[in-house]
Amino acid sequence: MTECHDSKWAGHPGMHRTLALVTDQYYWPHMDRDIEAYVKTCLICQQDKVETKKPMGLLQPLPIPERPWESISLDFIIGLPNTDNCSSIMVVVDRFSKYATFIPASKVCPAEEAARLFLKHVVKYWGIPKTIISD
Repeated sequence: MTECHDSKWAGHPGMHRTLALVTDQYYWPHMDRDIEAYVKTCLICQQDKVETKKPMGLLQPLPIPERPWESISLDFIIGLPNTDNCSSIMVVVDRFSKYATFIPASKVCPAEEAARLFLKHVVKYWGIPKTIISD
């Protein structure tokens, strides 16, 4: 196995090619399992593996807003102790000024309630933002 896999003329050809080279000259029971285990433990083969995935693109930062409350981020903090029938908080952050608004919400906040809270606590004071970023 060493001659058919590690030698300079073989050049670490991988499991299938090593098996083909060995079977030309030798045979023993469970030969394929032995060669597969040998190739999997070869340090040079493990270090020289070629990445088969397409390279990921570069991260693109979000554009910087030009004025306050033009772009906001929205998220929820959940699992808080129950107070006045509210056990979560809707967090709205202005991306320009980093000003945050914390709005108490019920444990399960459906879209209708979230929209009502958003209109009451954000749009009422600062208007409708151009972009809303949320998870």
